[in-house]
Amino acid sequence: MTAKRKLIGFGFAPTESEHHFLVTLPSASSESVYMSEHVLWDNSEARRELSFALGTADAAIRAILPRPKWEAMADTVRVEFNRRLQAQKLKTGKWQRGQTPVSRLFGKELVLLAWAIEDADPELIPVAVQNWLGLAPEERWWLFTMTNAATGHAIAGRNQGWRKAVRYALTENPVSARASATRCSRPPRDAAA
Repeated sequence: MTAKRKLIGFGFAPTESEHHFLVTLPSASSESVYMSEHVLWDNSEARRELSFALGTADAAIRAILPRPKWEAMADTVRVEFNRRLQAQKLKTGKWQRGQTPVSRLFGKELVLLAWAIEDADPELIPVAVQNWLGLAPEERWWLFTMTNAATGHAIAGRNQGWRKAVRYALTENPVSARASATRCSRPPRDAAA
């Protein structure tokens, strides 16, 4: 009998790999939401917050979203990630105030969508979400990797090159609901991320 994986947040298993993303959701609803990538895990939330605040080499801030844009995508992302976790009979997650750990691959997908909507007209967010759902996880991972290599910093890469291309790709030419449902019905190769 194999031991059940201990997951926290969305699919993050620190005993298997410390590489993860953190979603920092401040208590004040007027504050922005931060998404950062980390290669080391610290069990202490206070130390993680300090590392994040000081901008250590481990804390690479990938995206910053105003709260209304975060709220426009957060529930859909939660449902998508939990659907894939449930398919593998793994513990599901939820967004919480403070920090929510996200597995490395789920984090790539999350940040990709954040990049698509960060400078988009708020009316186009549902189109971006629908197009994001229409992509296979592997396509999201590839797009994140290409974009991150060129323009992955939250501030310095904003509205440039691949980031701008991702915004146009996901906010224009919407995937039909039927095509999206068909693509999402097939299980991803690495659903546990």
